[in-house]
Amino acid sequence: MRRIIFAFFLITNIATAQIDVGDTIPSIALKSTSNTEINITSFKGKYVLIDFWASWCGPCRLGNKKLVKLHNEVSPDKIEIIGISIDTDTNKWLKAVEKDKIKFTQLIDSKGFDAETAIQFGVEELPSKYLFNQEGILIAKNPTEEEIIKLIEK
Repeated sequence: MRRIIFAFFLITNIATAQIDVGDTIPSIALKSTSNTEINITSFKGKYVLIDFWASWCGPCRLGNKKLVKLHNEVSPDKIEIIGISIDTDTNKWLKAVEKDKIKFTQLIDSKGFDAETAIQFGVEELPSKYLFNQEGILIAKNPTEEEIIKLIEK
């Protein structure tokens, strides 16, 4: 009976896996717009903002404008912004990146909300943002641009 209960809790925890404040940035490698594989842990040493979005998501596209502005205003030595698209159509993603004039790192996990990365982070809505400190520890979920600036200026 104990084994059954343990197995149930293990399965429940895996099924609802999500990253929480205080957790470390997971080692995830995804394809970029230039079709090279990039591991998100390679940016440790500066703040890392992970932004989950999709080309078909209106609020995401508005958010892209704010992130482009943030990217242009904050030193790239201080923060790395990484967009992770869960688009199922790579061409639509690439067109959105170009149209939105995104210059910061863009990656894709093309299985929609079933994408392994989205499940690992616990993404349930778009856009979803995660801010990690220089040590790779999650310090904020869905921070506003103003909150991001305050946190990285400390």
